[in-house]
Amino acid sequence: MRYRRSEPLLAVCLCLLSFAGLVLVAPVPAAADRGDDAARAVRRAEALLENASAAARTAARNLARATASLPAAQNEVATTRGVVVATRVEAGTARRRAATARQEYGRVAGTYEVAAERVQGARERVDEIATASYMGSGFARLNVLVSAGGPQDLMDRLGLVDQLMEHERGEVRTLVGARRDARVAYDRARSAKRAAEEAEQRAVSKLRDAHAAEAAAIRARQALDSLVVARRTALGAAEAQRSTVLAQYRAAVTAERRVQAGLRSWEARAGNTTGSYGGGRLTMPVQGWKSSDFGNRYDPYYRVWQLHAGADFAAGSGTPIRSAASGRVIQAGWAGGYGRYTCINHGRLGGYGFTTCYGHQSRIYVGVGEYVRRGQVIGRVGSTGASTGAHLHFETRFGGVPRNPLNYLPGCLC
Repeated sequence: MRYRRSEPLLAVCLCLLSFAGLVLVAPVPAAADRGDDAARAVRRAEALLENASAAARTAARNLARATASLPAAQNEVATTRGVVVATRVEAGTARRRAATARQEYGRVAGTYEVAAERVQGARERVDEIATASYMGSGFARLNVLVSAGGPQDLMDRLGLVDQLMEHERGEVRTLVGARRDARVAYDRARSAKRAAEEAEQRAVSKLRDAHAAEAAAIRARQALDSLVVARRTALGAAEAQRSTVLAQYRAAVTAERRVQAGLRSWEARAGNTTGSYGGGRLTMPVQGWKSSDFGNRYDPYYRVWQLHAGADFAAGSGTPIRSAASGRVIQAGWAGGYGRYTCINHGRLGGYGFTTCYGHQSRIYVGVGEYVRRGQVIGRVGSTGASTGAHLHFETRFGGVPRNPLNYLPGCLC
């Protein structure tokens, strides 16, 4: 159960409640609030609008989901734009590198062609020498030496033969060198060709990435535009519910004032006969998980403040509800947005009457004036009144004013 303020009247009411001894404790994020931003926003909207109509809750959920999703969508658009720019740059760089690689391959391939021509020329000359040797030129040289006319003539003819043989050996060395140079040029040409092919492949891949990034950017922009339209539609629906929601908030404030007045009236009649609270932490009233905290919250859509006057514990419908401490039942029955509602006084604590209250029950097993023991089953979990699902709304009140029940329950909530 929640009450809110939206106008000066509501603000005055809350100020009066604070003056009466209301202690506000900053809410702690519930352990159950996990998941993405949109899911958390939806749960927060549901908690804020427990007292509102189904139409208002639906509008607020849609608005919360769209609003929470907007930053991520905007970031996605900005990110995809950056990716488009980056991939375009990478594609341009890859294309330039491919062009450079093609040019390098052309140059190296030309060098190899020149080297191959040198090899061919040297091979032809060596072939000619080999043919001449095979055809008997060696015998002709021997005949040149045999026919020498004297020692000096022999020496001159030997020098001529040496020159011929050195020329032949030189041609062979030229062939060997040309083949070596050609092999090196071939290896470089093959490497340059492979580099050019790889550069071409990278350029094609980067261009494909750029096209994909542009398509993703277009989709992100379309998603953001759709989200903006959805948020505008949800905002219109939420605004259409504004007057209804504010009226329900005022009714919730009135109901809260009525609860406080009833508890103070009972304490005034009981006087000092209630004794003092026995002390110690309270017993957990239900086995479940905490789904909502105590504390002030601001509804950004209807621009009103509210105080969630207790802590909510989600549990299956029909789960037993147990008295958190021994005491006297001072209220049991229907209480507007609280649904089936039970309050038990446990005596005085810190100068105030100490009371625990249990809302949204499906069944109540105790009556006003009955004394109950700690741990006794007093009702069953339900979703009566202003409730969005089966849970126990549990309160601790001092002089009728709600305080954070988590300060009085076991730290483990077990």
